[in-house]
Amino acid sequence: MKNIFTYSTAVVLGLALVATPDADAQQFSKRKQYNSVGFSLNALNYFGDVTPVTNFTSLRLGATRVGAGVSLTRRFYPRLSGRFGLSYGRISGDDKLAADPNDGDAKFRYNRNFTFRNDMVEASAVAIFDLIENRNNYLKRPDFVPYVFAGVAGFYHNPKGLVGPNDLGLTEGEYVSLAELRTENQASAYSKTQFSIPFGGGIRYRINRNFDASLEIGWRKTFFDYLDDVGGKFAGRNNLTGSDAQRYFGNDITRSISNSEPGRGSFPGFTSEGAARGDNGNRTDWYIVTGVTLNYILTPRIKNPKFR
Repeated sequence: MKNIFTYSTAVVLGLALVATPDADAQQFSKRKQYNSVGFSLNALNYFGDVTPVTNFTSLRLGATRVGAGVSLTRRFYPRLSGRFGLSYGRISGDDKLAADPNDGDAKFRYNRNFTFRNDMVEASAVAIFDLIENRNNYLKRPDFVPYVFAGVAGFYHNPKGLVGPNDLGLTEGEYVSLAELRTENQASAYSKTQFSIPFGGGIRYRINRNFDASLEIGWRKTFFDYLDDVGGKFAGRNNLTGSDAQRYFGNDITRSISNSEPGRGSFPGFTSEGAARGDNGNRTDWYIVTGVTLNYILTPRIKNPKFR
């Protein structure tokens, strides 16, 4: 699974390089190029430490959140387009809902008892390769076109943790920003700006002269393990010398759990210094965007030849 994004990127870029000279050889006219603007409604999920299993394939559908985006696409060649997009969305996770009490590994997440959400703003640039070419203008484009894409993206994120019952004076039900807390006693706060490799595929449908609709699914391979603020080991009570919020989310022993929730006390020593707080495999987090997009084709301006 870890090489999927590498293969997908190589395939799309390779096809793009092949398509370019072929298009030139066939004298593909620039008059057939066009732009379109798109508006997307998205569903976001994530793969990380606060999921049923800490691997690429594990997600909890109940944690799906809604997002939206806008994009500008330029068709350059019969099969190749470029797209720039801006989007907003949220990912989330909850140990109480994701952990399995019958799983010898997952049950320990009840001790961590962590709930988070992360609002993300993404800017992306991708190459789109159509599996069905169109050497005509936009008026004669095919009704159905499957496609694949890959590119690069940068995103701003801000993970926040939910405060539950406690005896530290924190407000129950409040979401607290986590990056600055250094909950695993990191040397410094991690950056809220990261980058990823988006790749995936979809199918585009022609509605009428100027409108297309598309259904698309795209994975985002990040190089970062703190989309959920969980990635390393527990710092231990004596090392959590910062704020009450750091002690709370770092799982200091003074945190209290209501009787209706599984508590850390069921597994003594789980939150002691050096115990695993996240995945021991040092896997990075992923997020996935599934979206429906309505594209409006901007009618190209046709320049008439000049007569002398």
